[in-house]
Amino acid sequence: MAKYVLKRIVLACVTTFIILSLSFILIKLLPFERPLGNDTAQTAYFDRQYNLGYVYRLDQQSDLYGELLYKSPSNKGKSSYYYTVPVMTQYVHWLENIFTKWDWGDSKTFQPNVKASVIIMKRIGYSIRLNIFSVIFSVPLGILLGIWAALKKNSATDHIISTLVMIFISIPSFVLITFILKIFAYNFGLLPSTWPPDTSPLSARVQGYIIPVFCLSFSSICGYCRFVRAELCDVLESDYLLLARTKGLTRRQAIIRHALKNSMVPIFPSILSEFIGILGGSMILEQLYGIPGIGKLFVLALNYKDYDILFVDMALVTAISLGAGLITDLSYGFIDPRIRMGAKNS
Repeated sequence: MAKYVLKRIVLACVTTFIILSLSFILIKLLPFERPLGNDTAQTAYFDRQYNLGYVYRLDQQSDLYGELLYKSPSNKGKSSYYYTVPVMTQYVHWLENIFTKWDWGDSKTFQPNVKASVIIMKRIGYSIRLNIFSVIFSVPLGILLGIWAALKKNSATDHIISTLVMIFISIPSFVLITFILKIFAYNFGLLPSTWPPDTSPLSARVQGYIIPVFCLSFSSICGYCRFVRAELCDVLESDYLLLARTKGLTRRQAIIRHALKNSMVPIFPSILSEFIGILGGSMILEQLYGIPGIGKLFVLALNYKDYDILFVDMALVTAISLGAGLITDLSYGFIDPRIRMGAKNS
């Protein structure tokens, strides 16, 4: 098991490195966008890029380095000329900057000359809180509905729950939030129509979570309900549960001691994965509701063509997604020792 865990960790790190490397190279191949701001801000940006090894800085114009990116204003009769460094050379400098200085580059249009990692860290808290609240809300409710439907299998209750789940699981979160905003925010005015500022009263900020948390957790509730119902129905029809009943256990005792415990084996890893992968699924929702998280930041960076912010956002989501998959795979062995990798055959 230890060998398998180490192998999976190394594989996840290598996969992350390959994805980020390809993303960096492809992003750097995109057309160059001039930074915003006055001459002083633009000169500061290009000087910073020169220090990072992404551009050349010359004292005179030259045709040997391709297209001229920027010419600084004359200072005492002298100007600086900036040209693009070849992409693979930038890649080498990027690796050096990451591993020696943890420097991911600067924003040039969204927040000029501010480090991309700083911008991400200021916004990640909103996405984390939003997704954690949605997991706390969706997991218990989805599991309880699934257990209820399984225990009432083939009854009217089971048919109603299963039908509603099949209908609502196909509704995207951005469609759901549109209807909820129209009804509860605009028609009745019960909830805020957009994300309240940090300076708002506590009650307003709490109300601001209701719509996005509900919309974000809606599909998870339906998914957990289907998953739990299927697993529990399979366990309830198993031979070992019938054996438990013949040994004198009541139906309730057999369900609590054996059925629920065994049906949760494949479910708990998915719950753990959802806790780890807290940043997925909220990109469009954050944009629609005005939540200043990294999902909305990704869309803004794409619109502003602020490639450094876009890359750091992609890197963060990629690392978390691969980490969630890794922890999910490893958790199976810790939850159920029978499926541990590398175990000796008896």
